[in-house]
Amino acid sequence: MSGFDDPGIFYSDSFGGDAQADEGQARKSQLQRRFKEFLRQYRVGTDRTGFTFKYRDELKRHYNLGEYWIEVEMEDLASFDEDLADYLYKQPAEHLQLLEEAAKEVADEVTRPRPSGEEVLQDIQVMLKSDASPSSIRSLKSDMMSHLVKIPGIIIAASAVRAKATHISIQCRSCRNTLTNIAMRPGLEGYALPRKCNTDQAGRPKCPLDPYFIMPDKCKCVDFQTLKLQELPDAVPHGEMPRHMQLYCDRYLCDKVVPGNRVTIMGIYSIKKFGLTSSRGRDRVGVGIRSSYIRVLGIQVDTDGSGRSFAGAVSPQEEEEFRRLAVLPNVYEVISKSIAPSIFGGTDMKKAIACLLFGGSRKRLPDGLTRRGDINLLMLGDPGTAKSQLLKFVEKCSPIGVYTSGKGSSAAGLTASVMRDPSSRNFIMEGGAMVLADGGVVCIDEFDKMREDDRVAIHEAMEQQTISIAKAGITTTLNSRCSVLAAANSVFGRWDETKGEDNIDFMPTILSRFDMIFIVKDEHNEERDVMLAKHVITLHVSALTQTQAVEGEIDLAKLKKFIAYCRAKCGPRLSAEAAEKLKNRYIIMRSGARQHERDSDRRSSIPITVRQLEAIVRIAEALSKMKLQPFATEADVEEALRLFQVSTLDAALSGTLSGVEGFTSQEDQEMLSRIEKQLKRRFAIGSQVSEHSIIKDFTKQNGDNGIRLLGLSRELDEGFWKEHGPRLSSGVERLLPLWVTLFHLSELEFPNLQNRGKENCLPGLLGLNEIVPRKPSQEDPLQGHTPLSFPPLSLSLSPPGTDSRGGSAVSKWVRACPDSPARLRLVSMLPPFCHRMATFGVGPFTPTGKSSRGHSH
Repeated sequence: MSGFDDPGIFYSDSFGGDAQADEGQARKSQLQRRFKEFLRQYRVGTDRTGFTFKYRDELKRHYNLGEYWIEVEMEDLASFDEDLADYLYKQPAEHLQLLEEAAKEVADEVTRPRPSGEEVLQDIQVMLKSDASPSSIRSLKSDMMSHLVKIPGIIIAASAVRAKATHISIQCRSCRNTLTNIAMRPGLEGYALPRKCNTDQAGRPKCPLDPYFIMPDKCKCVDFQTLKLQELPDAVPHGEMPRHMQLYCDRYLCDKVVPGNRVTIMGIYSIKKFGLTSSRGRDRVGVGIRSSYIRVLGIQVDTDGSGRSFAGAVSPQEEEEFRRLAVLPNVYEVISKSIAPSIFGGTDMKKAIACLLFGGSRKRLPDGLTRRGDINLLMLGDPGTAKSQLLKFVEKCSPIGVYTSGKGSSAAGLTASVMRDPSSRNFIMEGGAMVLADGGVVCIDEFDKMREDDRVAIHEAMEQQTISIAKAGITTTLNSRCSVLAAANSVFGRWDETKGEDNIDFMPTILSRFDMIFIVKDEHNEERDVMLAKHVITLHVSALTQTQAVEGEIDLAKLKKFIAYCRAKCGPRLSAEAAEKLKNRYIIMRSGARQHERDSDRRSSIPITVRQLEAIVRIAEALSKMKLQPFATEADVEEALRLFQVSTLDAALSGTLSGVEGFTSQEDQEMLSRIEKQLKRRFAIGSQVSEHSIIKDFTKQNGDNGIRLLGLSRELDEGFWKEHGPRLSSGVERLLPLWVTLFHLSELEFPNLQNRGKENCLPGLLGLNEIVPRKPSQEDPLQGHTPLSFPPLSLSLSPPGTDSRGGSAVSKWVRACPDSPARLRLVSMLPPFCHRMATFGVGPFTPTGKSSRGHSH
């Protein structure tokens, strides 16, 4: 705590005077000699291999290269002289200056004779390095003041490089008296100019108050830079804000890091005066209160940003265990089952997330361009499908993970911002979430709630993996080499099959940057619901009694280390056979997407471009990286193609109604929408409506192109009644469910027109003249299609007002015979209208590949 309230004056009244020789000066000289002996005599090696003078040779090499610095390891100093290391730990500000003076003397000895013009010896900067365990920013207390500390964190802001004086010269304005070579205290402490001039001249009045000014041309300066360090996300307690620390770097430590770098710094925990909070000096803080900062003496940078700090901590035993795990034949299944084991189902999605965590191989091309190896994944669909839980797990599982929500994130918060430094009033750059996640995964929840302008800002970060800034005179580029895992909901909240691509509210420019897009639907399946309920109940019961109830096959800490180890040690490439197979499959995929767009008469909102080809390459490389293999095999490509098929390709096909049974063209979708609007406008949900009234109303509006009743069934689809039954009134529930078909009678083909007797036919569909029971027949096309509570009926079509025995071909009695090719498309009209579609196969036509006797919904 020495110098706690020092106003910043290095020397008091003896300006320019000779230092008095005292006991303290003698001690400093002795310590400087010991430091000099350490730098000259410390050696590594053995008698058998030969000795190497480590620091003496390094000083000579660096000085000849024009780099006037040397890095000293504290462990080497402690092994040479433990007292010296202890002095440097406890009083680094005083003893570091002695160490630098000793390094300058040793450099003078080992570089003689120097070339002409270089006789002036340069100052040597000493940087410190230690293998000791780092502390956290939260652990820095007042008892650590002026001590040597080691702190890890993330650089989130960096100022421009400026100049700071080490020695200054001042002059009196009145008498021109000059004081030269005044040493400045290092760090962010300033210098208080003397208030009075002590020069006495006969016959001259005394100099006025505050007469001195600094002479800039006679000052010696060094470069310095201020940084902002934020503690690591995994070191922040839950629910608390991350803490920051200001850093001061000078000379060769400047421009060594950029925002987004993960670093471990060594420095002196120092204090400085608070700046005034306003221009007039109001709200001054207390006299004895100071703000803290760290004067940096050494920086270790995680240059690759890929979790190498985690991999470096892997012991030989763990490395052997990881290699045994990688050679398991089912390592892919083991890892995918360890992804969020508390979440039921979603097997393919978990496999895709496993590929995202391991990532592909980053490639640098001969022309200097790079190809990203990180995989981006989008989960889009219904609420309540554990999307956010998966994001939270990935944040914990990834060696570097940042979680953010789209609603509370802006473009600057995700990429980078330019801010004004409150102390210097200069602009500084501060990195956002994607910069802080460099080398890891950024998880963005509620991706659909972001503004479109903010989403556009991350285009460059997702594909080029850089963030370019040109604001306030700062033009630079930051790295954002991270994967993006995003979760979003449909435009309508839930995924609506009848709305097609209207469910997706993203531009193709952002969708093409996602390697895999999963449409997550909450499907109503009784068997699956039973298993899901059992899993959730077991999870809640076990949470009270067993802490390891939902542990995966690999525990979280081990999986996190294994991911970091594989990312650091393995960078696979495609084999020749796998590359040839992928090329052929990509051509087939492109032609299929082109045919799909031609059939649907519109371009897909999820395009299949060359970016998707690169996506499959990255997925195959990630699968190979799990096994620590140098090349991705054909099996890896096959699995990558399967994952791509169940994700992006399926999502692209779900953009229209072509994947829904009974709908193959845009006209069908438009007609369905018109019918739905008319029904909603005509009838209120829950009202009791006569079946005859609905048919009569639509016949009056649409004429021969109207709606024809096709089949009746008391037993409607079980899932529909479970979901919508409570909303239906008892009167509607007693009505026979309506199955209606949308078609023009003139467009239907009935080649087997036969006049049938009244005993076998049901005339006047609109009037429902009579219901004629008869015995089931094997030739009955509706046998097995309409599960009735009474004997099956034979059906006929007849327009209103015509005789059942005569008329035109359209108005004849028509019976759909077993060999008729007519394809009758059905739509349910019970509320909510048009919710489900079904197709009845008539004759040899089979909608879903089942026999013509099967019933398809």
